[in-house]
Amino acid sequence: MRLEMHARRCTIPTKSLEMEKYMNDIARLPATARTPEPGTTALVTGANSGIGFATARQLLDHGVTVWIGARDHERGQRAAEQLGSGAYVVEIDVTDPASIAAAAEQVRDLDILVNNAGVNPGGDDITGTSIEQLRAAYETNVFGLIAVTQAFLPALRRSAHPRIVNISSGTGSLTWNSGPNPQFDWERVQGGGLAYRSSKTAVNAVTMLTAQALGDDVKVNALAPGLRRTNLIAGMSAGGDAAEAASGAVRLALLPDDGPTGALWSWDGTRAPW
Repeated sequence: MRLEMHARRCTIPTKSLEMEKYMNDIARLPATARTPEPGTTALVTGANSGIGFATARQLLDHGVTVWIGARDHERGQRAAEQLGSGAYVVEIDVTDPASIAAAAEQVRDLDILVNNAGVNPGGDDITGTSIEQLRAAYETNVFGLIAVTQAFLPALRRSAHPRIVNISSGTGSLTWNSGPNPQFDWERVQGGGLAYRSSKTAVNAVTMLTAQALGDDVKVNALAPGLRRTNLIAGMSAGGDAAEAASGAVRLALLPDDGPTGALWSWDGTRAPW
């Protein structure tokens, strides 16, 4: 009797098994994005610059109304004015619960959430990384991402096509950190960037577990954008165009209803390993 009850508790729903098999068979995102319905609304955190700004611009080009999430209202307002019609600013500090709650009150209708806000507190390895660096990375990149997602879930659940896109990093892939990969020189950076890279590994885990919890109705995916010229690191001059990475975020934001969920994707639409 106990064995029978245990077996019943451990039975995995057929739908979950089918979704897992489907996900394992997908190696590339659909070539074209879904045309959003009129009135589709997105929130992009950290959207006043870099990949977030480029993502907002491309979503606007697809006819999406975009909330520019920014810690500094003035910078957000300047970004919104630069982007033009359809762009609005909402002040949000992803490390401040009160700020997140206020933003959720302001943005009542939401179809797409792009968790882009992030920090990189340094490239130190285990011998030099401070607990303060780790706290800074996890507060924004992980805890902030979770807090924002939780705050906007009620609005997303009311959407006909809810999408969550978490901007992660190829350097958060444990597989890519262990050998040759298409995004970075793993041998040159071995062990470095402990705070940032481990926080992005956590983002990948949160993405997968969130997708499992929400089911196939809410598409939840992470993006490995590749090295980009942004202000993530002060004085950054290396890397590619942020707009190229943003195109990957937009493909995930506008996935068709039969598109994948619960995976990490490279900016070029190919599947990236955890």
